[in-house]
Amino acid sequence: MDIEQQAVEGNGLLGMKTVRESTGGSTKKVPTSMETDIGKMKTRRTKRMIFSISDVPPIPATLTLAFQHVLQSMAKLLSGAIIFSDLVCASDQEDIKTKILSSTMLSTGLATFFVTTVGCRLPIFQGPSFTYIIPLITMATMSEWKCPSQEDLRGIYANTTTNYTLNHRGMIPVPDDVILSRIHTVMGSLMLAEVIHALIGATGCAGFLLRFIGPVTIVPAISLAALFLFKVSLKYSQMHWGVAFLTMAIGVTLSLYLRHVTIPCPFWTPNRGFHIIRSKFHTVYAVLISILMGWGISAILTLSGALSSEPESPQYYARTDSRTYVIRDSGWFYVPYPGQFGMFTFNAGVFSSFLVSSLLSIIDSIADYSACARICHVPPPPAHAVNRGVAVEGVMSIITGGLGIGHATSSFGGNIGTIGLTKVASRRVMQVAGVLFIVFSFLPKIGAVFVTVPYPVVGGIMVVLDGLLVGVALSNLQPVDLSSTRNLAIIGMSLFVGLMMPYWAETTTTGLNTGNTKADSLLKVLVSNPMFIGGGLACILDNTVRGTRKERGLDWWEEDTAHHPGHETSTEYPYEEGSDVYEPLFIPESWKRSKWTRFFPVIPNYH
Repeated sequence: MDIEQQAVEGNGLLGMKTVRESTGGSTKKVPTSMETDIGKMKTRRTKRMIFSISDVPPIPATLTLAFQHVLQSMAKLLSGAIIFSDLVCASDQEDIKTKILSSTMLSTGLATFFVTTVGCRLPIFQGPSFTYIIPLITMATMSEWKCPSQEDLRGIYANTTTNYTLNHRGMIPVPDDVILSRIHTVMGSLMLAEVIHALIGATGCAGFLLRFIGPVTIVPAISLAALFLFKVSLKYSQMHWGVAFLTMAIGVTLSLYLRHVTIPCPFWTPNRGFHIIRSKFHTVYAVLISILMGWGISAILTLSGALSSEPESPQYYARTDSRTYVIRDSGWFYVPYPGQFGMFTFNAGVFSSFLVSSLLSIIDSIADYSACARICHVPPPPAHAVNRGVAVEGVMSIITGGLGIGHATSSFGGNIGTIGLTKVASRRVMQVAGVLFIVFSFLPKIGAVFVTVPYPVVGGIMVVLDGLLVGVALSNLQPVDLSSTRNLAIIGMSLFVGLMMPYWAETTTTGLNTGNTKADSLLKVLVSNPMFIGGGLACILDNTVRGTRKERGLDWWEEDTAHHPGHETSTEYPYEEGSDVYEPLFIPESWKRSKWTRFFPVIPNYH
């Protein structure tokens, strides 16, 4: 059984099959009529993917595979929306949380569609970037971003003529003015940082950054960001450790312990009707199954009376009926739009933190482009595709800020792994996934359903996803010489200082005192950001301590992005498709051969 047949029979989702018949002691592959309808894909010498980037699967397969990417990413979207809602003190304002989640789905859908269509043109899913979540977490620890207590709220309402009614938990609600003012500050700061992000891609500066930022810088920065997310997971998991642990255990069992196991699943095809196939369905949908089973466990505990019904109790958010009114009160149709929360403002400290996150996001996206190209068995992305992808990500993140969301969009490494698992790299599948998210964003009741997920379930699934993120960050050490004392010292010190300084900034009572309040606030935001401290220290040491480019791992991208004629057909580099998969749309061939294209880094230059 070859790679393609294993992938098809282990999937059961593609609506196609491969038949082999015996011909004189040898096996011959006979395409079925359904395979012919797929698009009459040309026969290749080496076929590693069921659907390559330019292939268009049948409509049922396209919808199923696109919906799989949507469900796989929904947990990240939900956690990002909840983190931002908590920062702006909207944890009990379910209508605002629903709007934030709907806006997150809209920005995710737009970014995914445009990056795959006019950006780098690789099938890369876009969603809330964890590098932008860290500034939100660090800001939440600062005194000026602390949400007002019940006593503070009484004082706020006493000085105004505004009346209030207790919310569903019997508590005084945070005034809308407080929530909106925080959203405005994050909006403006993020949008300005993302203008720089887009310019870096449009001007071709992304390649320049790679000369100085290599794996020795990337690993401490991204690892610290992923490790710092433990605070969020702890916050949600401690509401009921049992539900959180069981959710995590189910996810680990399905995705790791049973990853080599195929289970029988009923399936239907026109030729064979209903029959049983062997599938790794449980592995492909491990995240979704874990969330649903964790939700079911919370429902059982709720019905049995094991969870407290007191709104002040931490276990209240572990109940499945604590926020069901959100679904009832949500409308059926709503269109998120830029400026829906009002006009944006600016804060230098928040902007600086987002700018650091933006630079790290660019490097992370470039690494994802290379990984996706390897998974899809196509040549490494050329410079014009990388620049175009970074520029489009920046533009989409500007729109994200305008929608009032506190996190930009970036490439998702987890969905790249899904491509390798399903052997489906079709660009059309990812475009449809983007369209599905756009459609869902217009239906608030769908967002309201996900808002009601019990918090311990979110915490448990974050342990699995963020734990994987730490492992992915450490995998960037592959091209680095780990026998070098130089590299080990830089990485170790950067991780140590990156954990130490944010802890000091959070626990110190004296704080920073420069004599200028705004300067103190700016410095505290930067010092509280582990990516800035650890990644910045690693970058300085890596570029000032003597070491060869090979020792530092800086030759990995140079080797990948160099153009090697003949790679498309050589036996050493058996690609599924050529570099034409990166060609931009709507650009005439005459422009590509013009000497003026060297001034436009987003267009290929064949002059």
